[in-house]
Amino acid sequence: MGLFDFLKSDKNKAHDAAEQAKEQVQQQAGESRRPPSGSAADAASATRATAERMAAAAPPRPAPATPTPTSAAHKAVPAAPRPTVMPKPAASSASAPGAMHTPTPHSAAHKAVPAAPMPKPVPTATKRTYTVKPGDSLPAIARDELGNEARWRELYAMNRGVVGSNPDLVRPGMVLTLPG
Repeated sequence: MGLFDFLKSDKNKAHDAAEQAKEQVQQQAGESRRPPSGSAADAASATRATAERMAAAAPPRPAPATPTPTSAAHKAVPAAPRPTVMPKPAASSASAPGAMHTPTPHSAAHKAVPAAPMPKPVPTATKRTYTVKPGDSLPAIARDELGNEARWRELYAMNRGVVGSNPDLVRPGMVLTLPG
């Protein structure tokens, strides 16, 4: 027996096994189509029959269409912005008294339209400051002025330009800004 004969026999065995499995599935399907006895089985078969009738009566679903310029799928892709062209003022409108005038962005009629209200600036609270006294440290100032000694880092971060690179070195007379 050659190599090709061996491969053919394996192929035939696989084909035979597939045929047997197919026959078993068909037999089981045939058995499942027979309604079992009992009211639940009758209801199940009636439901199955109704579903089959509804599926047969339903209209076929159309194939998905390609997006058109007016469809939602097309609108999901933003269009390239179009360059705006400023209208040129018409020379004839100035010469004819009482002629109709179309407002342009540069005309007085356009400027007469009130602009959207600007939000009012929030009044800034006056900054609290503290002048360093002899014997003060950032944790002591934070405890006395901010109520929490652990906020000394926040105090240092706000006043790094005044204090310098060493937070342990605060000199009397330094004016520190206190956080709100």
